Amino acid sequence: MESNSRVFAADVLVQVVGEQKTLTHALESVLPKIPRENDRAFVQALCYGVMRWYWRLDYLLGLLTRKPIKDLDLRMLAMLGLYQLKYTRVKPHAAVAETVSAARRKAWAKPLLNGILRTYLREQSTLEARVEEKKVFAEAHPEWLASQIQRDWPGRYTEVLRQNNLAPPMVLRVNRLAISRAAYLERLAQTGISAYASPVGDSAVVLEGPTAVERLPGFAEGWVSVQDSAAQLAAALFELKPGLRVLDVCAAPGGKLMHVLETCSGLKEVVAVDISPERVARIHDNLARAGLNARVLTADATDPEAWWDGQIFDRILLDAPCSATGVIRRHPDIKVLRKPSDIGGLLDLQRLILDAAWPMLAPGGLLLYATCSILRQENEVRIAEFLENHSDAREVPIEATWGEAVSHGRQILTGDQGMDGFYYARIVKTS
Repeated sequence: MESNSRVFAADVLVQVVGEQKTLTHALESVLPKIPRENDRAFVQALCYGVMRWYWRLDYLLGLLTRKPIKDLDLRMLAMLGLYQLKYTRVKPHAAVAETVSAARRKAWAKPLLNGILRTYLREQSTLEARVEEKKVFAEAHPEWLASQIQRDWPGRYTEVLRQNNLAPPMVLRVNRLAISRAAYLERLAQTGISAYASPVGDSAVVLEGPTAVERLPGFAEGWVSVQDSAAQLAAALFELKPGLRVLDVCAAPGGKLMHVLETCSGLKEVVAVDISPERVARIHDNLARAGLNARVLTADATDPEAWWDGQIFDRILLDAPCSATGVIRRHPDIKVLRKPSDIGGLLDLQRLILDAAWPMLAPGGLLLYATCSILRQENEVRIAEFLENHSDAREVPIEATWGEAVSHGRQILTGDQGMDGFYYARIVKTS
């Protein structure tokens, strides 16, 4: 099965690089075809590893070939081989032999692939030294993104790139309607799962190592959900109290929505909106698992006239579409899929959704703007523009021990206190 594992892994990578599918969707299309759990885990680890180090491996491959490899299957197999040789415990002779064997449908490619991998083994130290001379490639980021991060965070640039390449912790959000965090930590210990309370927030539990959700006590009953500590900060920033009407815009997959419902059970009504039917289905699934209720709509947040009943909301959570540059460590394919040309479209969409949501907020109501981005133009610059264009909008500063205060709102950079990169800003409607 080992050689087949490389075939499956190459198939996933071709879907991501060639067809621009997300790594999650590509894996979902391939993993069910693999009968053994260990092989599925191996394929997933290979694919995440290659995506995490893609730009370094790509540069390294360029050093090993006279001209670019046009055949995408072969290029992905070469990257898989290089990744195994540098970053895994697979024995070198096995990594080479099994990777070359995976090119069985292309006999002409085997000598080339074998030569690339064996040359790397012979000249590894020299080749790696040449890669280290090119910092952006050594840190496995596309040049445009590394440059943007350096412009936005010159003092933190190196650390952010390093954090992006680390495997993230698995963090749980305890549903305190069902069980206290202390009691859940005891349940985990009884199950043999090591974990500790996050220093950020009052519902977050950090696992010492990842585990299948099926092993988590009470997961099927909604006791816990998987959600990073940074994303769990939203509910506390929302200043919830019984009797409020709440709108969650761009709500899928529903993690923050669930946390709102778990935090304050006496809300008058909670409405959740997302444009994707597939993602709305995930909201329904997550709510059902936890036994929570909200009115969920499949609708376009930029066009409230098509779905809004005219009743104003006291709280609006806008988890805006963004570059997702704060969660690269969880989704390393972002470094391959995201293009610099995408940012302008995302900025326009953020502006449209903010402007569309604002009329639905009651006077005195609070809008919480959130992104999982670390790019200033999507965050504090976006909020500065909104405040300038809306005379009835006033920022409410966030006083906290997490992240750092920026010109507007508060920014968490990837890895701060173990968290994903995230941004929050609170805006109140004055009249």
